[in-house]
Amino acid sequence: MGGGRPVLLLHGLFSSAEMNWIRFGHAQTLVDAGFEAIMPDLRAHGQSGAPHDAASYPHDVLVRDVMAVAEELDLEDYDLVGFSLGARTAVSCVLAGLTPRRLAMCGMGLSGLSGWERRGAFFIDAIDRFDEVKQGDPAYLAVSFMKQMKVDRVAARLLLEAVEDVDAGDLARIGMPAAVICGDKDRDNGSPQELASALPLGRHIEVPGTHMSCVTKPELGQAIAEFLAS
Repeated sequence: MGGGRPVLLLHGLFSSAEMNWIRFGHAQTLVDAGFEAIMPDLRAHGQSGAPHDAASYPHDVLVRDVMAVAEELDLEDYDLVGFSLGARTAVSCVLAGLTPRRLAMCGMGLSGLSGWERRGAFFIDAIDRFDEVKQGDPAYLAVSFMKQMKVDRVAARLLLEAVEDVDAGDLARIGMPAAVICGDKDRDNGSPQELASALPLGRHIEVPGTHMSCVTKPELGQAIAEFLAS
């Protein structure tokens, strides 16, 4: 969408480009601010393929996919934005060699990057107990969202096992201006302030909402657009 400087937008776990960026107007906000929103569905999500063979999910497969998209589109002067799993993927892409002008990590904190084993295990458990989870269970919201999004659980489980931790010490290598944009009630992935402090040119930007609800509010898109335009 749009026709200005490209912004590559990576959605969150079990979500899609439509749900994360289009439905609640964030992509349109970026277009109105003069950007081009490029919004792939990650592997095993949305309209992208969801193969059931383990060979389709090598180490850091999402990083490989995003870098392939950037190469195919010949992106040079562009920005990179991710939400939750998309934020983790965006960070890993920069550490692997992508050089966006600016980097925005939404719904992310320091322990969410460096403590993926615990976070990933939570979602794998939710998949494994999918038919047993009832209201009041810590996994209830995750299972409800998977049902809403009609997630392919076999593919999602394989993908979760392919995601790797980010070494907090490597964050010092991220040289571009970076924003950690997080809901004021969102600590699902740890402290956004600690993540911003670990980045050489990091800043923390607070928007209203929890990890799930901040995506539904216009302030998220506005914060992204203002950061990228500054």
